[in-house]
Amino acid sequence: MQEHPPVELPGASPSPMVWDAWGTAENKRVLPSEVRDLLQSALGISPAPDRPEREVAPVRLTRSRLTDDRRRGFEDIVGVAYISTDDDVRLRYLGGKSTTDLLARRRGGVQHAPDAVLFPADTQQVESLLRYCSDFAIAVVPFGGGTSVVGGVDPVREWFDTVVTVSTRRLDALTHLDVESRTATLLAGVTGPEAEEMLGRHGLTLGHFPQSFAFASIGGFAATRSSGQSSSGYGRFDDMVEAMTVVTPVGTTVCGRAPASAAGPDLRQIFLGSEGTLGIVTSVTVRVRPIPRHTEYRCWHFPDFASGLEALRKLSVAPGRPTVVRLSDEAESAIDAALAGRAGQDAEQGGCTAVATFDCPDGTAAAIDAAAAADVVVIAAGGRVTDPEGARRWEAKRFDSPYLRDALLDAGALAETLETATSWSNLSAVRARVTTALVEALTGLGTPPIVMCHVSHVYATGASLYFTVVCAAAPDATAQWTTAKRAATAAIVDSGATVTHHHAVGRDHRSWMPDEIGPVGSAVLRAVKVAVDPAGILNPGKLIP
Repeated sequence: MQEHPPVELPGASPSPMVWDAWGTAENKRVLPSEVRDLLQSALGISPAPDRPEREVAPVRLTRSRLTDDRRRGFEDIVGVAYISTDDDVRLRYLGGKSTTDLLARRRGGVQHAPDAVLFPADTQQVESLLRYCSDFAIAVVPFGGGTSVVGGVDPVREWFDTVVTVSTRRLDALTHLDVESRTATLLAGVTGPEAEEMLGRHGLTLGHFPQSFAFASIGGFAATRSSGQSSSGYGRFDDMVEAMTVVTPVGTTVCGRAPASAAGPDLRQIFLGSEGTLGIVTSVTVRVRPIPRHTEYRCWHFPDFASGLEALRKLSVAPGRPTVVRLSDEAESAIDAALAGRAGQDAEQGGCTAVATFDCPDGTAAAIDAAAAADVVVIAAGGRVTDPEGARRWEAKRFDSPYLRDALLDAGALAETLETATSWSNLSAVRARVTTALVEALTGLGTPPIVMCHVSHVYATGASLYFTVVCAAAPDATAQWTTAKRAATAAIVDSGATVTHHHAVGRDHRSWMPDEIGPVGSAVLRAVKVAVDPAGILNPGKLIP
């Protein structure tokens, strides 16, 4: 077979994510002594002494099935340098970053890899690729930052003999900026930090900061209806989208023509959240805003979760509501205090803590006034104002949790998260049912867990619930978490909450989609799939029930 030059990932960060953990190698976390003590006292886990590097089990990738003829077809579209079947490249595209993803990679053995990775340069090349793949029945997995935690970018083959991953990494530019209208058009491969850098040169910000911010892409934000930590003030990503270009196997569509329209159903909503099953997003026009000139910080303490929820419910409809607001339950508040060396302060009193920020684009007065008004709401709900440094500490470390998850896995703990959303009147019941389901499932397996929960996205009618679970890892930790996740998801569905608030559907939640959208909704999704992807090549095994 002809030799081909190795692919250098175009536009890749100097420190791309490692293949078997979250983030970059240089940012790997060592398990803090406070966490070691907590694992020992609460879960009976005695972490081994730190090693300079974690031992990596031998890995073998599935053999590439790409034929020479098909390789030449792809080369004609993207160029010889922008297709790779090399194992060192395919290794980076095995899938996402859920705990079960990482457990599979750490076990070693055979790993299911795409047959090739393609790096198109523009919308036209993406359109040619999809047309070619549809003609020759080649499955296509769209790939942005690779941060999915629900199996959304797994190279599922199903009945296709060939599966390729299409990376949007070369689509990495700001192509249009309308300062007067405050909109910007960004190509799909632009990452969160790149978007902020590009917009920051003009004194603007997107204001979208999910935990995946450092690596996730604009196209991925749209395809999964991402929700960032500033959603209370700036909205979810789908709220920010003015227009988007989407390439399907039958052609390219541009959805969104004006700030508002009555010209039939909003077709943006067909593709927002479609997770690469209906098309590949190549550009997104988003609303932007001036970089805040001042941010006011608040930290509040509540006697219990119920009083905290009452305060957040009222703040969700307040005129100057927080840009960021996050309420931790009793378990999460106590652990956060212990890890921060504050166990002798609020943790001894029990209760819950909340952090909030108030951004002001024009100066300090509006932010100060909004924070002071929020304090009144908090106090009326039974809470009190505490040291705002707690909010600053949270902000400084808000992207660290996935690194800590990796260190916990290395220490013999199972650590994973799940999330949902429901109405204000149903929040407490959902939290109780999901917590009970997790505790019963894992205790039944002989690994009683710590279950923590927080609210970090609020709306006029309800809010999100984000659960973090830590317990001793069983010999088969994948089966252990699968059992727990199934029980928790059943509790979510049975209680009338959504199966996912922002993690998306992917493979993990697909079987619950009929419960989520019903038979008519399922039929609508399948009909749209047939219309835009008649050969069914796009992201098989995800989302569509």
